[in-house]
Amino acid sequence: MRIGLLTEGGYPYVSGDAGLWCDRLVRGLGQHTFDIYALSRTEHQERQGWVRLPPQVGRVRTAPLWTAHDDGAVYGRRARRRFAEAYGELAAAVCGEPATGDPEAPEDPADAAGAEADRFANALYALAELARDEGGPAGALRSEDAVRILERACRAPGARRSARTARVPDLLAVAAHVERALRPLSLDWYEDDALGSADLCHAAAGGAAALPGLLARHLLGVPLLVTEYGVHLRSHYLAAATLEEAPAVRALLAAFHGRLATEVYRAATLVTPGNAHARRWQERCGADRAKLRTVHPGMEAARFADVGEGVPGSRCADPDTLVWVGRVEPAKDLISLLHSFAEIRRAEPRTRLRIVGAPAEDAEAAAYLAHCKALAAQLFPDEADGAHAVGDNPVSFEEIGGPDLPSLAEAYACGALVVLSSVVEGFPVSLVEAMLCGRATVSTDVGAVVEVIGGTGLVVPPRNPRALAEACVALLRDPERRERLGAAARARALELFTIEQNITAFHSIYLEIVSHSPVPRVVVDDEGEPRPFGTPAEARVPGRWTATRFLTERRPRWAEGAPVRATVPPPVPVAVGEGT
Repeated sequence: MRIGLLTEGGYPYVSGDAGLWCDRLVRGLGQHTFDIYALSRTEHQERQGWVRLPPQVGRVRTAPLWTAHDDGAVYGRRARRRFAEAYGELAAAVCGEPATGDPEAPEDPADAAGAEADRFANALYALAELARDEGGPAGALRSEDAVRILERACRAPGARRSARTARVPDLLAVAAHVERALRPLSLDWYEDDALGSADLCHAAAGGAAALPGLLARHLLGVPLLVTEYGVHLRSHYLAAATLEEAPAVRALLAAFHGRLATEVYRAATLVTPGNAHARRWQERCGADRAKLRTVHPGMEAARFADVGEGVPGSRCADPDTLVWVGRVEPAKDLISLLHSFAEIRRAEPRTRLRIVGAPAEDAEAAAYLAHCKALAAQLFPDEADGAHAVGDNPVSFEEIGGPDLPSLAEAYACGALVVLSSVVEGFPVSLVEAMLCGRATVSTDVGAVVEVIGGTGLVVPPRNPRALAEACVALLRDPERRERLGAAARARALELFTIEQNITAFHSIYLEIVSHSPVPRVVVDDEGEPRPFGTPAEARVPGRWTATRFLTERRPRWAEGAPVRATVPPPVPVAVGEGT
């Protein structure tokens, strides 16, 4: 089958999010053809280029989200009126205006929420149809009329309180963000030879990545599969909390992304969360439980096999060393980890802590790393065995690739216990890697940690250094328990979190979707006429007979035009004397 893989800021770009997962999926399903439709986030990302693509990638089409794609469309009076009506409905749904002023409006909150969701969806699809008929709405979305429409929705009776406080700068900021989010409306991907030729669309994330699939489903009838290993709406909430935006801007943008997420989940044929934590978020946003299929991310188990199986020659764990592996950032809460380690040292003075992190990617991460190093130097002055020996700090900050830690597996192998101290976490990749290495773990109860661990490690509340210290000391003093937990953790990871199980799950889901939601196609010949029995059984065998053309428009070309009135056939004469 032909899969339209939809990404945003990800595959096939070198610096893309979830690029490794997409690449493994495409390479693992070599029996299918993948067409990649990628939205880039920055110009720098485009300049970095693509990863090396496997032969099953049929074509790649890209579009920038960082700049507006203006096709030069100039709307006439009728098109402007259509835009004003559609954008007004969308703005009203975002601002919380009731669907109608009728006193017979639904009293049940669930029915009212459904009515607002329908209103947003109808407005979004009206804008998509306007873009198909008259050209992309990029210019209209940036116009002064769009800001005025948004202002009227904020001032309308029944609008949410935060919307009523929006000032002109706030409205400009919201209108600019909505225009950027709706840029996929202006793309030329919604044709028969583009997304219309796919058997299904697979969005690698929600939000902007899923929007082209949403439109392909509405305009072309192509089924949509949405995979979220990190829920897009949750990521927006976390990012918005760090921005210095007015409360009205944050509230309106949260409402817009919430409405969009609801429609994506409603329209998708199936939704595949990566864990139970993401699944709960999706259910709160309106996803139907019957559509949800949990598919855990797949990890490459082979790279950790030597350490996990204890192959002779692999690094032996130091029974007095704790290991932390991950990106150094505030969400990982290394501050609590260092304070916890101070209590561990009081109970077990020989213990050491090795913090293995990736190089800092921005100024904030570099500042946080410097703060952690300063705190470690303050809490743990350099220690020496004698008056003439060189002091050594029990906490070390290291990076993978050096002589001491040449590989990621070596980082997990150097300690007897792996610690996770995060306060915010989605799917804990480092925890699964530690499990594949057969290491016992102590983790904080955030995100999908409990689901991943499943009883093969200790879990403590976040931001609780004392509880973290007590759990670590308990395992440091019980090597047999550490060994049992590590063996159970590796067995669990091999059963649930490998690349093979991930690829097998998606292959089954693809077949399930296509079997229940086939794309209506009419096979046509070179002249555009329908060809009866155009897809014979031998089309599965490579050869010249497989070169068929498909027509995926809602109406085939031979059916265009006004219908022709049927004629009544003349009566057939009957000879005298014949029986009836």
